[in-house]
Amino acid sequence: MSNAANYSSAPLKHTDKFFINGEWVAPSSSSTIDVISPATEELYMRVAAAQEDDVNNAVAAAREAFDRGPWPRMSHAERAEYLTRIGEKLNERAQDVADIWPNEMGIVHSLAQAYAAGVGGMYKYHAGLAETFPFVEERKTISGAKNGFLVREPVGVVGAIIPWNGPISLVGFKLAPALLAGCTAVIKASPEAPGHILLMAEIAEEIGLPPGVMNCLTADREASETLVRHPDVDKISFTGSSATGKRIASILGERIGRYTLELGGKSAAIILDDYDVETAANAMADSIRNMTGQVCAALTRVIVTKDHHDAFVDAFSSAMSKIKVGDPFDPSSQMGPLATSKQRDRVERYIATGKEAGFKVATGGGRPKHLNRGFYVEPTVFSNVDNSSVIAQEEIFGPVVCVIPADSEADAVSKANDSQFGLNGSVFTNDIDRAYAVARQVRSGSFGHNDNRVDFSIAFGGFKQSGIGREGGIEGLLPYLETKTVLLDGVPSAVANNT
Repeated sequence: MSNAANYSSAPLKHTDKFFINGEWVAPSSSSTIDVISPATEELYMRVAAAQEDDVNNAVAAAREAFDRGPWPRMSHAERAEYLTRIGEKLNERAQDVADIWPNEMGIVHSLAQAYAAGVGGMYKYHAGLAETFPFVEERKTISGAKNGFLVREPVGVVGAIIPWNGPISLVGFKLAPALLAGCTAVIKASPEAPGHILLMAEIAEEIGLPPGVMNCLTADREASETLVRHPDVDKISFTGSSATGKRIASILGERIGRYTLELGGKSAAIILDDYDVETAANAMADSIRNMTGQVCAALTRVIVTKDHHDAFVDAFSSAMSKIKVGDPFDPSSQMGPLATSKQRDRVERYIATGKEAGFKVATGGGRPKHLNRGFYVEPTVFSNVDNSSVIAQEEIFGPVVCVIPADSEADAVSKANDSQFGLNGSVFTNDIDRAYAVARQVRSGSFGHNDNRVDFSIAFGGFKQSGIGREGGIEGLLPYLETKTVLLDGVPSAVANNT
């Protein structure tokens, strides 16, 4: 049975206000956004909807804090102390993080708890970079100066636009490196999932983060364009659809604004002939239930040789049909609902498109019959799918997987690369040399072996229309830094003393 207490009001203090310049401020209008619980279809919370004036106020606060405030002028070690405290507070509020998450996008509570336990770690990781990352490096120079230095300075005011599927994690991959670098930020939450961003604002207030360093808005999508177009925003960091990413890039191109874009995917899993199809099928089924397939890095194309196609489809369909779909707060549920009715409509349209194209539904394809409310869709497998078809080429963002036959290993690699996306991928094989060879041939930002694997501690991002730039690790810090060459006739005391 579900825990009714988990469907009570959100554990937040100021859903009707914005966090700007270190204070909770009233919105400029009476506009609000209703957040609907995807399992109950009932109101979870109502938040203020930022308008252009609110965005301008938040940007002005971030600009003032960057241009004249203490934050960019602190040492990296001083900023790291704040990052450490953010991480500690997130750990203290892990249960709140876990309770909000299913109510906004449908992730099962047990998985939300597991993820919530680790979100503080990314801030502690970035705090550690204050001691190890070379923000100033001495370089040989041919300029005639005695000493050359490569210094890395904060890019400025950052606009962070956060999606609804994993907001607490995704804001961290933007905010932690930005703060360490010395940037200030305006964070714009998605209208579907604003809770984690408001929670981050409460933490910023609690730890005494200097005014204007972190500003948090809840808003619909029109506010995003105001933020992107604002001349006082130096960089946009966006996670979301490739279509929106293209628009952001085109707008910022007009003023050479900086950007990092983590966009869509249609990632392929290649099953080689030496690997057990049932083992592969179980791993794939376990992966797709993560966030009900609402993950940009989900492996939603499975490419397998024709000789093994039918056996894999049988095993995969069996594994997918056994996934228990239900209330995300029911401990026995393995997969929850989609985030919104709009998202369910989108997924169902793609399922209908696949059926109309003549592809066989091996399992699923409808709504679970035992659930009379909530935005649920059955785990769905299409077999013998043409790789050039709509359902094999477009991102569905739900628990729908296409199984695609290939003539050979080389053909499987070719089909994996025949996509506008290049975010993730995996190969299932017992041969490590074949695994590495395939990994180097598939054009994707991440590539795993015998499972769906990504690692933000190294780097995460995409080739082609899956994005520009990387998040996580050292590579995720670099986009928040501008590189400057300094040529001097000597070594300044700040460099000599490592300050």
